[in-house]
Amino acid sequence: MKNRKLILKVLLSVALMILVLNLSCTIATGGRHTVGIRPDGTVVATGNNDDGQCNVDGWMDIGHVAAGFSHTVGLEEGGTVVATGRNNEGQCNVGGWTDIDLVVAGDWHTVGLKGDGHVVATGKSDQGQCDVLGWTGIEQVAAGGAHTVGLEEGGTVVATGRNNEGQCNVGGWTDIMLVIAGYAHTVGLKDDGHVVATGNNDEGQCNVDGWTDIQLVTAGRAHTIGLKEDGTVVATGRNNEGQCNVGGWTNIVQVAAGGWHTVGLKNCGTVVATGNNDEGQCNVGGWILETLSDDPPGSYHLTISSATGGLVTAPGEGTFAYCESEVVNLVAEADTCYEFGEWTGDVGTVADAYDASTDISIDGDYFITANFVLVSYELTTDSTADGSVTTPGEGTFPYDCGMVVDLIAEAEEGYRFVNWTGDIATIADVEDATTTITISDNYSVTANFEQMTPQFDLTISSTAGGTVTAPGEGTFTYDQGTGVNLVAEAEEGYRFVNWTGDVDTIAHVDAASTNITMNSDYAITANFEEKPSINWLLIAGIIGAVVVVGLVIFFVRRR
Repeated sequence: MKNRKLILKVLLSVALMILVLNLSCTIATGGRHTVGIRPDGTVVATGNNDDGQCNVDGWMDIGHVAAGFSHTVGLEEGGTVVATGRNNEGQCNVGGWTDIDLVVAGDWHTVGLKGDGHVVATGKSDQGQCDVLGWTGIEQVAAGGAHTVGLEEGGTVVATGRNNEGQCNVGGWTDIMLVIAGYAHTVGLKDDGHVVATGNNDEGQCNVDGWTDIQLVTAGRAHTIGLKEDGTVVATGRNNEGQCNVGGWTNIVQVAAGGWHTVGLKNCGTVVATGNNDEGQCNVGGWILETLSDDPPGSYHLTISSATGGLVTAPGEGTFAYCESEVVNLVAEADTCYEFGEWTGDVGTVADAYDASTDISIDGDYFITANFVLVSYELTTDSTADGSVTTPGEGTFPYDCGMVVDLIAEAEEGYRFVNWTGDIATIADVEDATTTITISDNYSVTANFEQMTPQFDLTISSTAGGTVTAPGEGTFTYDQGTGVNLVAEAEEGYRFVNWTGDVDTIAHVDAASTNITMNSDYAITANFEEKPSINWLLIAGIIGAVVVVGLVIFFVRRR
């Protein structure tokens, strides 16, 4: 490891070494992935790997990494370059490069700075972003979305590529010690710690005029990050994914800005990240990387798990890396029906092992577990007069939270169940005497009963010649005091006569449409008779007699 660092230092001039140390050379961020160099020179990556941009497991002796939107580049100790990921524009065609001191990656192109100050480039160049063959005396390079920037020996800057937003308008810059390219903007760090920027500023990514004491800058798609001399971090620009939420970071030695996320390397080699994590590009909590320091602070791993009944929400569950003596907030949240019990494992430096929200001081590799306890509650049951709760009985009973308990209420003779009242929110059916209740708190429920109203049968029939259409014929049951409509309809040639039987409470026994009041069991019959037929001979005789009498009277009067 020391030999690799020594070789890197020998390869570079003192001035260039300062620049490289000020770059995010052991950590890099692409569009949706993050790459880092371990202390042994191997490489780790996380995030989107659709194009193989995270396939870096076999890389060794890497001194610098860079990441484009979907490709990753590594600078080997001997000045050669390796690359992986999307190569649709030739951005990974770096196999023949030699004597390279620095590599950077734009969205779809890759740029290399040679030891003699010349520059090489490969990949998409539709905007001229790879037109760097004539550059000389370059000390540092940066690559953006579709433009390339070079820092000249005297602190001036050159640029090539797309300039639709003014991102290449760097001709007047002086006293620059570091340049960085975002997607459509360019940032320069001056030797007095101030920062300048040009290009697209729709999201405020170029609002860096007030920054001071800056030792490193980095730029993402639409945000800019500055590392201050005291190890704190500032940010400006788009923050829709939280990529600028770096205000609490401390002891940072390198920063890198990706498409919509930001990563910081702490002085002990651990890594912090913020912003979009849809592809896992911020899953760097367990990394310990190279810091380029000969004597970095110690770093340790904290492995966190949880037992049944809850989870650890801060910092989460899994393995995380922290600096020695760093204080980490622990927060455990219980599931429904559970409560936090205690932290177990390596709890010697946990502030309060019985508090769900506490702290742990990192002084070694620790394994801790959050434990939870199933909660028990009490169910109290009783009843009104004239009935009882038979299951589970009446009184107070303990149950585990989440348990489904049968409830059965039985009425005494002459009474009926009405409903359950009290804490009834989790009762399946409050109007059913046989139901269930789900236990999620202390509950008190009451079974209610009422006296039953007497019921009587009404039996209805009819004689020949008609029927009872309301309520019909047969036996019907009614509560005491109910008034029942009766309707009898005669067939053709018949007529209704009357109701017979238990007719005391029938309103009109001679009416075909009437009602009966139910005060007992009754049996009634609708009676019908044939209508009398017409005697035409008799009628003719009567008419004849009337005519004769009329004639007699007529003739008598004429005399």
